[in-house]
Amino acid sequence: MRNRREERREERQERRGGPLGGGGDKTHYQMREKLVSIGDDYWIENDHGEKVFKVDGKALRIRQTLIFEDRSGRELAKIQERMLRIKDSMEVEDPAGNQMAMVKKALITPLRDRWTAKIRGGPDLEVKGNILDHEYTIGEGREKVAEVSKKWFRVRDTYGVEIEPGQDEILILALTACIDQMAH
Repeated sequence: MRNRREERREERQERRGGPLGGGGDKTHYQMREKLVSIGDDYWIENDHGEKVFKVDGKALRIRQTLIFEDRSGRELAKIQERMLRIKDSMEVEDPAGNQMAMVKKALITPLRDRWTAKIRGGPDLEVKGNILDHEYTIGEGREKVAEVSKKWFRVRDTYGVEIEPGQDEILILALTACIDQMAH
């Protein structure tokens, strides 16, 4: 009976274009709600269940700090809370300490949650949707760059990130981690 259930699941995934419901050349990752507590580590998995990136929550720091690493432990990005600002914000830095992005929550959000990510050397990204329920899109104007959704999983506290081709996957995952930390 278990084998038949797995076969039906695989058939549904093939019809939808993959495990996370996407298709084409999109990249898919699996993350957890409340991604990491300070002092905890967490692995981000690809759509094959392989551990791809590690998020290290640095303990004993005054401000929230998360380190993105590859499988071998090489630092890819650092996320830090920015203190003493009017709006909540977090900064994403590359391994050399250069700012990659600044994530801020919009002050006025009449109907839905809205966030902005000021990308260094690139267009700003808007984050719109239901952030607390992990149902939102990251986009540049009308063009969708990534989508975040819990609908693709039945596992509690798990959500998926579907990234469009040609996007900086580390940056998109780091933005998702920032939003998760700031919203919860």
